[in-house]
Amino acid sequence: MTDDVAAALTTGRLCIPRLIASDLDGTLLDSSGALSTRSVNAFRDVQIAGIDVVIATARPPRWMHEFGDVIGDHGVAICSNGAFVYDVPTRSVLSARPIVADVVVGMVGALRQAIPGIAFAVESAAGFGREPAYADPHVSPPDTQVSDIADLLDPLPGKLLARAPGVGEDEFLRRVTEVVGESALVAFSGAGGLAEISAVGVTKAAVLSEWAAERGVWPHQVWAFGDMPNDVPMLTWAGTSFAVANAHPEVLAVADHVVGSNDDDGVAGIVELAIRHSQGLTTEPRTR
Repeated sequence: MTDDVAAALTTGRLCIPRLIASDLDGTLLDSSGALSTRSVNAFRDVQIAGIDVVIATARPPRWMHEFGDVIGDHGVAICSNGAFVYDVPTRSVLSARPIVADVVVGMVGALRQAIPGIAFAVESAAGFGREPAYADPHVSPPDTQVSDIADLLDPLPGKLLARAPGVGEDEFLRRVTEVVGESALVAFSGAGGLAEISAVGVTKAAVLSEWAAERGVWPHQVWAFGDMPNDVPMLTWAGTSFAVANAHPEVLAVADHVVGSNDDDGVAGIVELAIRHSQGLTTEPRTR
């Protein structure tokens, strides 16, 4: 797999990027959620070679602080599937794309009627809040607000989270998507039994495209890496897309290239190729 990419770089069928964008969980991080030394070194060296990097993840801002080594020299990460642009060193939300209160209230009411036992939580610029019945598989922060969803809408949530114990994962996501319809966007990042709901139009791709354009970087100059359906818009937007070998079938179907798995440092291996081929090659689009 890496050999195919190396050959494409050598022959000029694949251009060196100006920007590398990567998901974290299941893509850059291994199955234990750890970041390898090889990945840290590759992301440091690729920036030295003049290629920028950005992390685009479903993780909320509060889960980004341990990944400063790969965030990029700019210090910014695209979090919560695009709902927040977050400055990691200063721990500040630079911009948010929240769901308006009327939409949240309407969705919650419809989902309660359709899926008995469903419970909700929010990620906002202020942090995490949840209803008492929401079964959070993680240890909630000590400052977590626990209240009815109506009391968790100030500030407005960038992402509404929903769980329903006892409902199968696939069935749950299908039913949530049907109920939500066009009022919001339901994403799946691989977290079992979790529906992640964002405002209409809020995806990693939408925010990444704005971020890149502000820096004079266009889609054909971007390499993107991912593993789950919430990465598909980003992968189809980027000029060159890579799925790790462990990726969801939807991702494998749309990616230009399939590389080594997250446990085999697949992303780092391709980034290393970009570094080695970065001298004297063009960032103009390849011929498809």
